[in-house]
Amino acid sequence: MSEGREIVVDPITRLEGHGKITIFLDEKGNVKRAYFQLPELRGFEIFCLGREAEDMPIITPRICGVCPSAHHMASTKATDDLYKVDPPSTAKKIRELFYNLFMCEDHLLHIYILAGPDFLVGPKAPKAERNVIGIIKRFKDVALKLIKVRKDIRDIMQLIGGKPIHPVLGVPGGVTKQITEEDRKKIVEVGKETLDFALLTHKIFKDLMEKNEEVREIMFSEAYREETYYMGLVDNKNRVNFYDGKIRVVDPKGNEHAKFDVHDYVEYIAEHVEPWTYMRMPFLRKVGWAGLKDGPDSGIYCVAPLARLNAADGMATPRAQEAYEELYELYGERPIHYTMAFHLARVVETIYSAERVIELAEDPEITDPNIRTLPTETPSVGIAVVEAPRGTLIHHYETNEKGLLTKVNLIVATQQNNPRICLDIDKAAKAFIKEGKVEEGILNMIEMAFRAYDPCHACGTHSVPGTIPLVIEIYDNKRKLIKKISNF
Repeated sequence: MSEGREIVVDPITRLEGHGKITIFLDEKGNVKRAYFQLPELRGFEIFCLGREAEDMPIITPRICGVCPSAHHMASTKATDDLYKVDPPSTAKKIRELFYNLFMCEDHLLHIYILAGPDFLVGPKAPKAERNVIGIIKRFKDVALKLIKVRKDIRDIMQLIGGKPIHPVLGVPGGVTKQITEEDRKKIVEVGKETLDFALLTHKIFKDLMEKNEEVREIMFSEAYREETYYMGLVDNKNRVNFYDGKIRVVDPKGNEHAKFDVHDYVEYIAEHVEPWTYMRMPFLRKVGWAGLKDGPDSGIYCVAPLARLNAADGMATPRAQEAYEELYELYGERPIHYTMAFHLARVVETIYSAERVIELAEDPEITDPNIRTLPTETPSVGIAVVEAPRGTLIHHYETNEKGLLTKVNLIVATQQNNPRICLDIDKAAKAFIKEGKVEEGILNMIEMAFRAYDPCHACGTHSVPGTIPLVIEIYDNKRKLIKKISNF
């Protein structure tokens, strides 16, 4: 896929959404610069304007079919805040239970289907084998268990949330459905099944790192290493939490840089725009934008599994805490800066989510019928945060006195990771392409730089002014360009 001194990987593979990588070589065939480009545009922030705010928990899941529950939950919490209503304790627990089921299901999808082929099959294996079919052929028993576990989780998600893909669970002030005693028993059973599979997955990845030298080299490769800031949601003991808490940021040395309530996010997060991509580049406002470079003087930060673990002091469940400690012992540094550690961090989080599902399902309060507080206040501003599988997700709504939206701002995980992904793509390309020698396996290893973050480009691509740059090219019957029209 090369032409002259340019290599284009389009489309990039095994991710949600669309994107491409453009690599420019110098006269010696070495990489001069590699760009991670998002040509896709989703204008959700704009076409939500004028809608009734209480519709947002139903509208925003349509941003993405892979992570709809993240937007549903962030939106539901934002409407709580908008209408100044505090849901009953049981409703909050049902929401968190549903959300941790979603985290398990989504993480397992990425671990095995999107990222798994690079490790379980091999980064340079033939393209026809480096996919889910290759995993099924080589790990049939594990693949069958994966299919069953994900089906069982999604069945429970449908039981609680009405739909596994576009849930209808959350409403301002609570949830739409009570959990019965019969439901509760099913949830405990699936939680235990999921925990067993998460622990098996942890063993598989640990064995790979210990026994497969190729995998170990990738996991500790300097080609995928950036020393940035890290952000994640933590509870009152600085432990990882996906549903609620304060946002904590640590610097490249692991020292706390900031800890703040989501309502103050504009004091800490700013956004930079580059002309060659539709995705914004958030950075830490108090550090500043210093371009695409890492280090303590650059405001680039990271979210998602590894960032959450780096930003926290530990996990809130026992088996996850054990796996958390093993991860840092394995890498011998804190925070961990190796991008490929995202994969094992994702497994640690899956263990946590499964344990949390069991804890919540075994809580007697989970079947309490008091599941909603009806809103009575006039809406104005609503801001909320959850941890999506891909990282910190913020929804910010403003309305008029009738509850019609006048402002919508979505700070999406993949946006926040975009600067660091760009760094990794450029660094990996420079590490693996030498003297113009390029093969498909090498290009896949460059793609692995973004795949570790499990990016969701449908979520992350928004136009800053809210317009779609459009170019119309008119050709004659001999395919000669006779006119070009653009709106920018």
